[in-house]
Amino acid sequence: MPESLNSDMWVDRYGDMMYRYTLVRVKNPDAAEEIVQVTLLAALQAQKSFEGRSTEKSWLFGILKYKILDYFRDLKNHRTYELTPEDGPDPLDNAYHQDGHWANLPKNWATDPHKAAENKQLVEALAHCMDRLSDKFRNIFVLKEIEGMSSEEICKELNIKPTNLWVILHRARNQLRKCLEAQHWDTKK
Repeated sequence: MPESLNSDMWVDRYGDMMYRYTLVRVKNPDAAEEIVQVTLLAALQAQKSFEGRSTEKSWLFGILKYKILDYFRDLKNHRTYELTPEDGPDPLDNAYHQDGHWANLPKNWATDPHKAAENKQLVEALAHCMDRLSDKFRNIFVLKEIEGMSSEEICKELNIKPTNLWVILHRARNQLRKCLEAQHWDTKK
C-alpha cells in the first residue's frame, strides 16, 4: 500500500469534492451524503488492495462512480422509467410544421464547447434547468451525458427498452434547450 494512502485524511481532502460531485448527479443531499459515506467505507475495506497505479483521488472517485451507479440501480426497484401521462408531452411537439421543418428555428449556439464549459453563467443556467427536470428525465440524462454510460448499459441497468430511453433523452434535451433559451443565455459570452 502506498504511503500517501491515509484513510484518516480522505474526508478532509476529498469529502466536500466527492459530495458536490455526487449531489450534481443524484440531486438529493441526503442520498449524496450517504453515497459518499458508503464509498469511503468501501475504500477503507479495500485499501489493502490499492496498488498505487492511480492517484488516491482517482481511486476514490472510481469507487464513488460505482456507488452512484448502485444508487440508480436501487432506484429502478422503487421507480418506473416508463413514460406516463404525468411526464407530459414533449415541450417541442408543436415545434415542427407538417412537412417536418422547424416552425421556429432554434437559436444558433455556435460556440466552442470547451469555452462554454468554462462559462460560469452557462454552468449555473444548466444546473438550474437540470433541477427543473423530473427525476426520471434527470437520472437518465445524468447517466448518459454526464457519466457517459452507453445506451445499452443504461437499458440493461434500468431495465428499459431502447426506444423508451431515446424518448426520455429526447424530451430531457428539449426541456433543457427550452429552459436555457427562456433564460436568454447568451452563447457569445
